[in-house]
Amino acid sequence: MSPLNRRSFLHRSAGVGVLLGLGARAVRSARARPLGANDAINVAIVGLRKKGIQHIEVFRKLPGVRVVALCDADTEFIDLQKAKFDERNESVKTYVDYRKLLEDQDVDAVVVATPDHLHALMTVWACQAGKDVYIEKPATHDIWEGRKMIEAAGKYGRIVAVGSQNRSDVGLREAIAYVQAGNLGEIRSMRTFAFFPRESIGKVNGPQPVPDTVDYDLFQGPASLLPLRRRDLHYRWHWSWDTGTGELGNLGAHTIDDARWALGQDTLSTRVFALGGRFGYDDDGETPNTMIVYIDFKPVPMTYEIRGLPRAKGSSAMDDYNRLRVTMHIECEGGSFAGGRGGGFTYDHQGNRMKHFPGDGGETHQANFIEVLRSREAGDLRADLRAGHISASLCHMGNISYRLGRHERPRTIKEAVRDYPTASEAVDRLLSHLDANEIDLERNPIALGPTLTFDEGQERFVDQYGDWANMYVKRNYREPYVVPEVV
Repeated sequence: MSPLNRRSFLHRSAGVGVLLGLGARAVRSARARPLGANDAINVAIVGLRKKGIQHIEVFRKLPGVRVVALCDADTEFIDLQKAKFDERNESVKTYVDYRKLLEDQDVDAVVVATPDHLHALMTVWACQAGKDVYIEKPATHDIWEGRKMIEAAGKYGRIVAVGSQNRSDVGLREAIAYVQAGNLGEIRSMRTFAFFPRESIGKVNGPQPVPDTVDYDLFQGPASLLPLRRRDLHYRWHWSWDTGTGELGNLGAHTIDDARWALGQDTLSTRVFALGGRFGYDDDGETPNTMIVYIDFKPVPMTYEIRGLPRAKGSSAMDDYNRLRVTMHIECEGGSFAGGRGGGFTYDHQGNRMKHFPGDGGETHQANFIEVLRSREAGDLRADLRAGHISASLCHMGNISYRLGRHERPRTIKEAVRDYPTASEAVDRLLSHLDANEIDLERNPIALGPTLTFDEGQERFVDQYGDWANMYVKRNYREPYVVPEVV
């Protein structure tokens, strides 16, 4: 805990408890003002680090949109952004407690760029308060939350978009349409990648101080209120299971979504397995920095590979697959496509470029959200809540398999995946990668997760490992930050 003494912490917590005494009734009693076609849409930005700052700048510049409120559990970030509004002579309200923001009748929509574990709760509460929502990826922190978010959006008639902005990239949209039209023949394989450098987050030997500017209770929300045991509170929450979803839910939420979209898969896969580990350093991170996930879509499965270590020990360069690092590779009968955000290229089987699909990074994604707020035609969203739920759930399924994994020798792992061609060759390349980084797999073995079978209708795992896997379908929520069974 921060240099706050116990008495001051309890005093602040008691203040929060007073607000909570109003209960869900206070949240549900709020209703957004009715919007006319020409009315300005008032937006609040929640979470004011890198992504939240980007959202401020994008939404400020959209015609007919006003950023009227800022919210963060850390007043340092509020003060930094509030100062910029003051410099522009623009008025903006500020909130530390998200629930107080939802009582603001001037706010029409909230844009949520917080840690993963807060996404579902903030979406459900916003729907109950009559606010529309733009939620960053991954849409959820666990599989169960997605269904509750969808139910809340439907019950309260809210528009909920997900920040999967690749679906707005003009080049990627054109490329996927090109592939789906059969211009390269049938799709034969789908490989996706996140070869992105991740350094150690360090290792501490005891509780660390929380910054004085942070309301730690609000920051943790549904997660356990335990002493901070990492060097930095911010961003590194990604690598803790209680607040984040690892690299699979971080970069994977984009790339797996791209690949699922390209494959035309609009449902969850029934079978998933994963393997990997956290290699190259001993730190306080819990999630894997090296991973292979196999998603058994029919007729074309998908593999997703994560590497946070460099090409070799001591190198500053990262591995690649046919020059690809953070993207997807679609192998087709008549050629291939490689790309993602920013578009991409088609290639012939000799590796020669054939057609370029220049992209724009999905810069109109937020504008699409605003257009739909005016039309109320949810079907016009490029990345709606159901799509976000499915893609996030595929990430969760891979993480669950990994977390149930057993440490195995390379020979056992190679034997386990030999009937899955793309996974088998990915394992061979992974073993070479770990060898180049001088990883001793006897001392730090690979975790091989079980193949999990999923019943999409029930949104539950079944068969041999179902009971264990279902323990991860829904988190244990900390009162009062609870996504309700009945929204």
